[in-house]
Amino acid sequence: MKRWKKTGCLTLLLLVAAVCCTGPVLLAAARSQNAPAAGAGIDAAAAGIPPRMLAAYLTGASQINAHVPDCRGMRWQILAGIARVESDHALGRTVSAGGDITPPITGPRLDGSGAGGNTTAVRDTDNGQWDGDSAYERAVGPFQFLPETFRAYGKDGNRDGVANPHNADDAAASAAVYLCGKGRDLTGREQLRAAIHTYNRSRAYVDDVLWGIDRYDALGASPQMPAGSAGAVIQAALAQQGIPYSWGGGNARGRSTGICCSPGGQDGRTVNGFDCSGLTLYAYAQAGINLPRTAAAQAGAGRRIPASAGIGALLPGDLVFYGYSPANDSTIHHVGLYLGDGQMINAPRPGKPVRIDPVTALPDYAGGARLL
Repeated sequence: MKRWKKTGCLTLLLLVAAVCCTGPVLLAAARSQNAPAAGAGIDAAAAGIPPRMLAAYLTGASQINAHVPDCRGMRWQILAGIARVESDHALGRTVSAGGDITPPITGPRLDGSGAGGNTTAVRDTDNGQWDGDSAYERAVGPFQFLPETFRAYGKDGNRDGVANPHNADDAAASAAVYLCGKGRDLTGREQLRAAIHTYNRSRAYVDDVLWGIDRYDALGASPQMPAGSAGAVIQAALAQQGIPYSWGGGNARGRSTGICCSPGGQDGRTVNGFDCSGLTLYAYAQAGINLPRTAAAQAGAGRRIPASAGIGALLPGDLVFYGYSPANDSTIHHVGLYLGDGQMINAPRPGKPVRIDPVTALPDYAGGARLL
């Protein structure tokens, strides 16, 4: 990499159509109520990372296999290690629910003056689109990409149709792709060192980043995220924490505006977010699994786990259902995604964002479904 540094979901609509929940971590530090986030929780405060930035790192790591299928070992800690050094996790900036960072982060002007430790002039390549400088380049965003490098590796991490280095999700996904190369195995220390070295060809830089990764690994080592598809599904859902509820919102590409109108009067067309089944549909799509749109229809996917089996029969990644008559799938009105230890990631209802809740948050548990 060219671097500038050298060193409740929709209520069942029985009269019109059986539509429930029609239609991307922020993790333990942002969990709702007093319920501990077990199974997949990460304490953003203990890590010293703003929750919305931690969500971006989780999102970027969870999407890597869609871009570099042969990459192994990409995880949020690696992305956090890079961003800690490059921007101190966007310190002093505001990060919106959609990941946009304001004001934008730009490095020193690379005009050969020596600012930032770089004495080689780098002429503009983006006409000032991202760095606001039409004469010389500046590194941009929380991962400090040169515009030319971002054009080569930039990804649309938040699925809004635009790849932007000043968006936390896009920048994290792009950094993950860059670090993975053509398919590195980042579980090995030497390949991890090599990946970081391509980001900045300085031994001191590599050591600094590795120190941060090791620290974050220790914080996130227990409990661990499930491996494989279950982990990808859970990470994708966790990264949506704080996103608003939208009646009818959400699809396989991410959050969206919804439809009119919820029983409580929310016009989903005015809110960009998720309802309950929109969230689960999106999360499973990240593992290549296509779910039906409504909660009731999703109950027919995979192997059904009856309510009579109890919550102890669930595994992380399972769908969790709620119904007016728990033994009758046609009455199912809500769905969540099970995290483990009695917790779920949940888009609860209008006015409440995506969050972690106990499975017992709703009284009419109707069992689960296993697709993984």
